[in-house]
Amino acid sequence: MLHEQIKSKIKEAMMAHDSVSLETYRGMMAAFTNELVAKNRKPNEMLGDDEALAVITRLSKQRKDSIEQFKKGNREDLVKEEQAQLAILETYLPTLMSYDEVEKIAKAKKNELGISDVIKKGMLMSALMKDLKGKADGTTVKQAVDSLF
Repeated sequence: MLHEQIKSKIKEAMMAHDSVSLETYRGMMAAFTNELVAKNRKPNEMLGDDEALAVITRLSKQRKDSIEQFKKGNREDLVKEEQAQLAILETYLPTLMSYDEVEKIAKAKKNELGISDVIKKGMLMSALMKDLKGKADGTTVKQAVDSLF
């Protein structure tokens, strides 16, 4: 299980004196515990792989947002730290579909649903997000849908 893998990675990072990895893995474990508590489960339980991936995806998005904000604030030192943590988080996430792949699926779904005007763009977006959950980034899906209208 993913949850157990992260626990063992904390020990490895401690032995290697790798502060960035240690901080990242400890943050993941804290987020897992918070998720368990939020779902009214005991903090010492284990998350399933799907639940753990959802938490890691959320942490990854937070890192991306932080990187963007730190770049705006000219804080390159913090940008590098967040990028290092993001790289570790992304090793646990599935590879997301490219824009071209999403665009092909969006065109097919648009034809399948018979959507021809901009008013029903939300319906197309909703159907695609349901089909592509965990396979494509929401921003990429939105860009692909926007390019069709």
